[in-house]
Amino acid sequence: MLHPRARTMLVLSVPAIVIGIFSSLILVMVMKVAAVLQRYLWVSLPAQFDLDMNSPLWILLMLTFTGIAVGLVIRYMPGHAGPDPATEPLIGAPVSVMALPGLIIALVLGLAGGVSLGPEHPIMAVNIALAVAIGARLLPRVGALDWTILAAAGTIGALFGTPVAAALVFSQTLNGSNDVPLWDRLFAPLMAAAAGALTTDIFFHPDFSIPALQYPEMRLVDIFSGAVVAAIAIALGMVAVWCLPRAHRLIHQLKHPVLILGVGGFLLGVLGLIGGEVTLFKGLDEMRQLSTSQNYSVATLLMFAVVKLAALVIASACGFRGGRIFPVVFVAVALGMMLHQHVEAVPAAITMSCAILGLVLVVTRDGWLSLFMALAVVPDIKLLPLLCIVMLPAWLLLAGKPVMMVDKAKP
Repeated sequence: MLHPRARTMLVLSVPAIVIGIFSSLILVMVMKVAAVLQRYLWVSLPAQFDLDMNSPLWILLMLTFTGIAVGLVIRYMPGHAGPDPATEPLIGAPVSVMALPGLIIALVLGLAGGVSLGPEHPIMAVNIALAVAIGARLLPRVGALDWTILAAAGTIGALFGTPVAAALVFSQTLNGSNDVPLWDRLFAPLMAAAAGALTTDIFFHPDFSIPALQYPEMRLVDIFSGAVVAAIAIALGMVAVWCLPRAHRLIHQLKHPVLILGVGGFLLGVLGLIGGEVTLFKGLDEMRQLSTSQNYSVATLLMFAVVKLAALVIASACGFRGGRIFPVVFVAVALGMMLHQHVEAVPAAITMSCAILGLVLVVTRDGWLSLFMALAVVPDIKLLPLLCIVMLPAWLLLAGKPVMMVDKAKP
């Protein structure tokens, strides 16, 4: 009853669902463990010393010791906790399975200790490595690239709580043909992403949206305003792109991982003293905390954006295990709030969504993912035509520009 193409898709759907479920379970497990450890390190432990988690001494000590602990893991665990995320794209080649325990430990320590990086890159590396290693044993005729795509799709679905992001990302990397249409190629990745999203939804509901942001109707002047906001965000992001390889080269002259990450943790602690607790951690909860307060001045919001971006650059340059998408969304929200307060005639929905579009575009160089993140944070479908138009000049500005990665080929 089924066409051979349909039978192929049906066969792949079973491992796709399994991979999506396990990709989500690994993410949930890591996030739960990190949350428990974070509460102990930042609430229970300082209370034993009659200190507040926001006290300058505790912030400085905690970030410094987190850096030393991550450095010890990278130095002494087998596989050195995987490759340096600053030199790798979000979806990369499978790493050695031996490196996964160290990578997970380094990620949990960084998330709990307040490092300004998200979980997306290490979780992606872990899920891809496990899918390729186990898949090669169970179904050796399926290539490593296919397992990589399924694991990446399942992880993206689990991270964002929806398969839409995975569909958008892979629609530009998987090519269709007359014999095999694009949706045939997307069938298994979408199954993995949907399974990952549904599994994550059982344990918690990923919610990136900022409440009370409404865009009444589209005006022509908003297109110009949005393009200006995106250009400002891109300019700020390109400063970080310029700084990352130089900071990476400078800090790695120290040679030893414990020394590198210890110094990096101390610098993150100094930035934490400047920006406060809201500029620590991966940035998702802190983004909502920032958006619900109306008491911040323009100067304070600009300081939050600059401090968080500097912390992101330092954490990436030093080799902390983590991703760059979540913290850069916090930077964009702070920048968008600042621009709205500076020019109140421009709606906050425009300044925030276009700032997210510009900064995520700088970090990922992925137009679909940038559009998705902008609409995930400011979920108003009336913004979609405007964001698609604003995307065009933003993409022109970034054409041919370097990406936010360290080139391993350059000394």
